[in-house]
Amino acid sequence: MALKCGIVGLPNVGKSTLFNCLSNAKAQSANFPFCTIEPNVGVITVPDERLNKLADLIDPENVQPTTIDIVDIAGLVKGASRGEGLGNKFLGNIRETDAIIHVLRCFDDGNVVHVDGSVDPIRDKETIDYELIMKDLEAVEKKLEKVNKAAKTGNKEAIKAQEALNKYKSHFEDGKAARSAEVTEDQKEHVLDLFLLTNKPILYVCNVSETEVNDENEYVKRVREAAKEENAQVIVIAAALEADIAELEDADERTMFLEDAGLSEPGVNKLIKSAYSLLNLQTYFTAGKKEVRAWTIKKGMTAPQAAGVIHTDFERGFIKAEVIKFEDWINFGSEQAVKEAGKMSMEGKEYIVQDGDVMHFKFNV
Repeated sequence: MALKCGIVGLPNVGKSTLFNCLSNAKAQSANFPFCTIEPNVGVITVPDERLNKLADLIDPENVQPTTIDIVDIAGLVKGASRGEGLGNKFLGNIRETDAIIHVLRCFDDGNVVHVDGSVDPIRDKETIDYELIMKDLEAVEKKLEKVNKAAKTGNKEAIKAQEALNKYKSHFEDGKAARSAEVTEDQKEHVLDLFLLTNKPILYVCNVSETEVNDENEYVKRVREAAKEENAQVIVIAAALEADIAELEDADERTMFLEDAGLSEPGVNKLIKSAYSLLNLQTYFTAGKKEVRAWTIKKGMTAPQAAGVIHTDFERGFIKAEVIKFEDWINFGSEQAVKEAGKMSMEGKEYIVQDGDVMHFKFNV
């Protein structure tokens, strides 16, 4: 599944620094606004120790982790929704993503200029929220113009759409994001074609100084309080520290560096896992001597749907799936031992795939 997260934030909040840590791509990072003009796209490996454990037992020719695309979207400014500072292009880049990672500056440093002259993550959050909400309001109003004409003729579907769109319109005019609108599932259907920016799931990343990565400062506490209203996730990262970690190629050196910083794992690992969770995703595995591979699927997918992620023919001609729980494979040490213990199950079309399932599909086309 091609999944894409967009990193957004005001200029100079640590967005591109964080992107560089996450991805093999290297975005330019400098102390001035509009450093990133074109969106940089990188492929992030989703860290999963289960894949490594399976690979250690099987010793395959190839190991393939699952990935998420990440887009570093250039810094937004006030007026972006009206086209200020390349605003329309930036907002278009966000529209193409599945989720938003919003980086907020939560550190004081006189050597790093702030586009608004002072550090205030709530103000920064509201600045970008406003631009995204105004763009969504514009999209809803455009659709309403067409729907209103159809509704005047008595078209029942148009009348339903009119009611839904007016609800969203009022919500946006109150300065609130689409994700917090109190609407029915049917009403949500009427805005699907608009790909509303504020309907996307969001993760707030508080970028703090190296000395505050383990102790929440007042900036972070304020962000957590503000995020409660949206039921949004918040994580804390020191982007400068992550940049130092990313430069260490030796695993032992990384471990020592993390221990010195009081961290159990790199902050970017937490971010990737949070983004994965944000998109309501989970992982299943295929395992054999040629390849051990992780596959990304939406939670709640059936066995045929999961098979279709590998190839559409697998879903179309699905017969059954051989399923081994990850824990059983590890406990018994091999596929054959699992089978002998009677721990492998045969599942049909109604089976809901569970996170960590090791699967082999039977199909015929």
